[in-house]
Amino acid sequence: MVKGLYTAYTGMIHQQKRLDVISNNLANSATVGFKREGATARAFNDELAIKIKDASEGFVDRGIGDMSMGVKFGETYRDYTQGSLRVTDNDYDLALSGEGFFQISFTSKSGETVTRLTRDGNFTVNTLGYLVTQDGDFVLGTDGNPIRIDPNEKTTIDAAGRILQNDTVVANLSIVDVEDYNYLQKYGENLFDLVEGGTLTASSAAVEQGCLEQSNVQVVKEMVEMINVTRAYETNQKAIQAVDETLDKAVNQVGRV
Repeated sequence: MVKGLYTAYTGMIHQQKRLDVISNNLANSATVGFKREGATARAFNDELAIKIKDASEGFVDRGIGDMSMGVKFGETYRDYTQGSLRVTDNDYDLALSGEGFFQISFTSKSGETVTRLTRDGNFTVNTLGYLVTQDGDFVLGTDGNPIRIDPNEKTTIDAAGRILQNDTVVANLSIVDVEDYNYLQKYGENLFDLVEGGTLTASSAAVEQGCLEQSNVQVVKEMVEMINVTRAYETNQKAIQAVDETLDKAVNQVGRV
């Protein structure tokens, strides 16, 4: 009976973590370039149940079978499928049609500068003429340097990522892909890190100027999943209540006899 309490408890913890993931998806359903996340479950390793203190047999500690100790949270995975494109007609709003990422020069609060990846192409030009993210991080060109343009000139960006002003190519967007997306790690602020062992490859994605890629979160689907998680949580809760009532009777009623 105590094992039943523990098993139901692990179920409640797992459903709570699934709910956290779903809530984060819903909170970012309007975030440009956001990729939805999901969660997996896995069983605890089976334990060998042992029969002990049984005087009816000639030996002790006989194995009577395996038992599972419940469920545990597996891992969080990410769906990298492309979201729909929304037309904004802003020259510095860019979307990638296909697999790939923009490269961003990110500077932390401690002053450390690293290169990170993003699908969020909601860019702008700062007062110095640099193409930057909404947080002020530099967008990198194929030469590895921040892209600088003349904000007073008409800017055209073609599908290959070439930035043209006065019919002259002034910079090229650095657009890359990752050989294995399992080596991508979420950093935050809609950015990704390439972890050790990951390999960057050339991207075949086309740049769409004047568009933004929307989140690939389907709100209705997430709401349905949230209902399922809530019901599963309540089921485990009821199992705990049932076991608790059984223990109460065993201690306070049967125990008196």
